[in-house]
Amino acid sequence: MTLLQQLPLSYSLFFSSFSTCSKLNTLFYKRRRPIPFSHFHSLNRFRPRLLSVSASENKNGAAYNTSTEIAKSFDFASEERIYNWWESQGFFKPNYDRGGDPFVIPMPPPNVTGSLHMGHAMFVTLEDIMVRYHRMKGRPTLWLPGTDHAGIATQLVVERMLASEGVSRTEMSRDEFAKRVWQWKEKYGGTIANQIKRLGASCDWTREHFTLDEQLSEAVIEAFVRLHEKGLIYQGSYMVNWSPALQTAVSDLEVEYSEESGHLYHIKYRVAGRPDYLTVATTRPETLFGDVALSVHPEDDRYSKFIGQMAIVPLTFGRHVPILPNKHVDREFGTGVLKISPGHDHNDYLYARKLGLPILNVMNKDGTLNDVAGMYSGLDRFEARKKLWAELQETGLAVKKEPHTLRVPRSQRGGEVIEPLVSKQWFVSMEPLAEKALQAVEKGDLTIIPERFEKIYNHWLSNIKDWCISRQLWWGHRIPVWYIVGKNNEEEYIVARSADEAHEKAREKYGKGVEIYQDPDVLDTWFSSALWPFSTLGWPDLSAEDFKQFYPTTVLETGHDILFFWVARMVMMGIEFTGTVPFSYVYLHGLIRDSQGRKMSKTLGNVIDPLDTIKEFGTDALRFTLALGTAGQDLNLSTERLTSNKAFTNKLWNAGKFILQNLPDTNDSTAWENILSYKFDSEDSVLALPLSESWVVSKLHLLIDSVTGSYDKFYFGEVGREAYDFFWGDFADWYIEASKARLYHSGGNSVASVAQAVLLYTFENVLKVLHPFMPFVTEELWQALPNRKHALIVSHWPQTQLPRNTSSIKKFEILQALVRAIRNARAEYSVEPAKRISASVVASNEVIQYMSEEREVLALLARLDLQHLHFTDSPPGDADQSVHLVAGDGLEAYLPLADMVDISAEVERLSKRLSKMQKEYDGFVAKLSSPKFVEKAPEDVVSGVREKAAEAEEKITLTKNRLEFLKSNVLASKQA
Repeated sequence: MTLLQQLPLSYSLFFSSFSTCSKLNTLFYKRRRPIPFSHFHSLNRFRPRLLSVSASENKNGAAYNTSTEIAKSFDFASEERIYNWWESQGFFKPNYDRGGDPFVIPMPPPNVTGSLHMGHAMFVTLEDIMVRYHRMKGRPTLWLPGTDHAGIATQLVVERMLASEGVSRTEMSRDEFAKRVWQWKEKYGGTIANQIKRLGASCDWTREHFTLDEQLSEAVIEAFVRLHEKGLIYQGSYMVNWSPALQTAVSDLEVEYSEESGHLYHIKYRVAGRPDYLTVATTRPETLFGDVALSVHPEDDRYSKFIGQMAIVPLTFGRHVPILPNKHVDREFGTGVLKISPGHDHNDYLYARKLGLPILNVMNKDGTLNDVAGMYSGLDRFEARKKLWAELQETGLAVKKEPHTLRVPRSQRGGEVIEPLVSKQWFVSMEPLAEKALQAVEKGDLTIIPERFEKIYNHWLSNIKDWCISRQLWWGHRIPVWYIVGKNNEEEYIVARSADEAHEKAREKYGKGVEIYQDPDVLDTWFSSALWPFSTLGWPDLSAEDFKQFYPTTVLETGHDILFFWVARMVMMGIEFTGTVPFSYVYLHGLIRDSQGRKMSKTLGNVIDPLDTIKEFGTDALRFTLALGTAGQDLNLSTERLTSNKAFTNKLWNAGKFILQNLPDTNDSTAWENILSYKFDSEDSVLALPLSESWVVSKLHLLIDSVTGSYDKFYFGEVGREAYDFFWGDFADWYIEASKARLYHSGGNSVASVAQAVLLYTFENVLKVLHPFMPFVTEELWQALPNRKHALIVSHWPQTQLPRNTSSIKKFEILQALVRAIRNARAEYSVEPAKRISASVVASNEVIQYMSEEREVLALLARLDLQHLHFTDSPPGDADQSVHLVAGDGLEAYLPLADMVDISAEVERLSKRLSKMQKEYDGFVAKLSSPKFVEKAPEDVVSGVREKAAEAEEKITLTKNRLEFLKSNVLASKQA
């Protein structure tokens, strides 16, 4: 059972008659005294009598589930219930009640085939933090969710499903295959969205989009047509990344390079008309059939004399190629002679085009060699490599084959080796678009966070290449191009928004009997993703309400690894089609690695599943852990961090239980009037508080200002750390403990009410500050607090620039220093935790005045005997028989030794301990005195022994000093 399940959503009927109690569900029951925070470990032993119903109502009359039992800790199973309640109340939709400029985030659409991983968890956490914060600030907030159709990934998944049924895609028509994909999408496509909800994503699911939705598809076609009309889209044969298994071009993003063991093949090329040979070292001998030249460095004395002559390509029946100078040849790699195969290498392709060399393609689309390879035609590229090398050996043209580490390009989806291949594709001319995107950052219209990524962004756009946007797939946005039957499709084609429009244009130009057919290719998935910030809002319909209200968006948050492939393209397309940048800020997060800093992979077995993590640690602990990173920096995730932040969740929960148990009964109107009479928004009200209360309220107000500034600057890690430190370090460890001096005071409610008011005020503001990070536990606790008029998710953000008493902060810090000094002395002398000891505090009159006013707090925190706690301006008479503490400048304390320990027993214990330490020390010294050990043992071992000896010597000295002090006290007491 959860705490929230026992408590009301609203306590607005506090002062109503007892007959209205049926509308309330309270945690409280009549009792004689509050329950101490430290006693909550035993709460499971008692069951309160409750005035309750099965549910409470919010201001709109919607029920919030409740129960009648206090939970020992927050129940993670309640997270889905809380989330469903939020969504049912419409809290995720933009709200205009408080006005303000909209805050809009377009969610990076995960692949429809995807399953939740830590990368998703990272972006959901960070974006939800931004959204929840600005929602509480009163801005109309929209977080647009959706999924990407993921052309290659989805087609692969469905093809595998069909294969399991004994069916091949090639045996089906295109329409039949598309139907099966849509069926798969309807059945499994919602998985990733449901998993994102488990992370607490407060996005507006009523506006969820899919990149193949009708409206988004219309936007894609419109974008293609407009770019083509401006001459920015063209068709041509150029070098692309080709996937032989998928039978399609793939983007750079879909190619992953891995270091693998391979070979370097040394092959002889005879120089035409001479007895000389040039030896070429290559990793891909099968591409020699596509060689069009050899190149050497012009200053390489070994080969410069051959420049301008011809070489004969082996096994090609005497085909001659020129030997050319090339200053980019690495003279140290291989033999220093480079073969130029422009049909199968990106660098060679650029070199050949620059010099006007022919482009020879020796490979079919399926990875087999074509007719250019002669008798090797039809062989798989890797099979051909083996056979070719064997023949080179037979003909004496093979020099050697040596091991070599290769950088192999593999398909991200299929895992096969990618083939650089010249292929006819559709391209977008990028330079004109890139120029405006560069200016957006230069003018300050777009801010990239962290700033260092601006250089990377600028470099990529300044050196941009044209974008291959066509893919040879059946799943995706069909390219809106139609060809004329019987005409050259490179020169005669029609670009149209629909088949009907294409027919009409064709009939106008070629006559009524014309026949047309559509280009079989689809657009790169990234093309539709580049339109995401505005296509999801209704573009190209500029009159769409969402487009007018929410475009341009505010922030685009994503991983730094797709800054080029997605972010920069969105900027270019946004400016091109809407005239403005699609968002004002780009926030880039880093990658999530394991505890050792390694990339997570199935091979290493170090993948951490977010859903499993949520079950074990809770969503709040996972989110808090992920959010403590720094923008753009990779984050090492470990179970230790998760465990620590789960403990933080429990600490928050226990604090809530303590506060609730120490508030008055709901029908005690007098007590509640006293509590509600305290205000903390004026300087006089804060100054009038007792020291402990003035201190914690002042610290809280400083925290609110600090974290608000950090939220606004996107310093989310700073927010988390500051809120953590305040709650645990100040509020829980110090103020909650100090409040017991008021709560348990014999003066009754009048004394307790100030502590109750401050506990409630501080805790509710802590919940607000932490809610964007930890939405579930904070909402649960918020609903349990009295007088809740709104859900936490839509409550107002704390007011900034509230008063703070700097004098109280300094004074309480002095009190803390004294408490720490006394606690350290107690620990040093092994005083039993429950034992109360005497103390004399020596200080100036000013310090004594405020310290004596907090004597109950001091006694409680330091475990002092209140009856024997004295404040004076000079040392006490038994000072020579007391432990003397200096807590600060002008602040001392004397703790009577006899009051702390049995001196005789302590002398005996320390004497035995000293004997043992001396024996250990002698052992270390003996080792270090042995030349054999010092000379032969590893240096780190010897150094370790020296450190241990030094530590032991220091401990012996301290123990001797303490023994002398104790013995002198024994002697003094005997003389007395």
